[in-house]
Amino acid sequence: MITGSIVALATPMKANGDIDWEALRRLVNFHLDNGTDGIVAAGTTGEPTTMTFAEHFDVIRSVVEEVNGRIPVIAGTGSNNTTEAVELTRYAKEVGADYCLTVAPYYNKPTQEGLYQHFKAIATTSDLPVILYNVPGRTCSDIYNETVLRLAEVDNIIGLKDATGNLERAEDLIQRLKGSDFMLYSGDDATACDFMLMGGHGDISVTANVAPKAMHELCAAAVAGEQEKAHQINTRLLPLHTNLGIESNPIPVKWALNRMGIIDTGIRLPLTWLSEKYHSTISEALQLAGLIED
Repeated sequence: MITGSIVALATPMKANGDIDWEALRRLVNFHLDNGTDGIVAAGTTGEPTTMTFAEHFDVIRSVVEEVNGRIPVIAGTGSNNTTEAVELTRYAKEVGADYCLTVAPYYNKPTQEGLYQHFKAIATTSDLPVILYNVPGRTCSDIYNETVLRLAEVDNIIGLKDATGNLERAEDLIQRLKGSDFMLYSGDDATACDFMLMGGHGDISVTANVAPKAMHELCAAAVAGEQEKAHQINTRLLPLHTNLGIESNPIPVKWALNRMGIIDTGIRLPLTWLSEKYHSTISEALQLAGLIED
């Protein structure tokens, strides 16, 4: 099982919106060189909703090939169409992903029983370990704790990415699943430090895109219960945690990666490049984290 800092990888694109495959490989190696513990390919931050199926598959395959077994790769295989999610998960297994991350179905607003049956169908039609992804702020679909506990009993469902930012709710799950093999990951950088100090296993992180070494150190300290060290690192990163959500993810983090000279200016509609009024805010957060100079 993975513990620590798992980057929700942005997908580099050229100014015309084409995927920049060379930059993607460089970005993967940036993470390998800086201690990232796992990579999510084609998750929310990777913009799969504006990719063709072929592009989605190729991003997963390219990341798997570049990583070459050095750290785990988690493939984003979520869909609000259960059949489609099943097919994406099967493909991710075929190209060598180690896990899949599958989001709660969005827009069609299923019941809790519908969510249970959706995830169970994915888990029982592939032997790729499944990590549930709950992000109700994006999906209008919330996997309640009781449903998570039901799903934790399904073979092949091995964890949850909890992006609610609700620490009281997270603590309830952590306590009720204590002693099991079920993995609990934060998906909200601003609260991830406390989530891990309470017993969570890691953070699937947007901030890690730009600060992989610091996020690795933060997660290692927090998972180990080193409260003072974890909070010290987290304080330095808090402006990034907060401001990388100043417009819809991944708009700010792609701008930040470009500001650091790592990727080009590509993003796909309906997302747009970061509004100019926020450029100084993100630059300042990068400076405070020691990632760029003035």
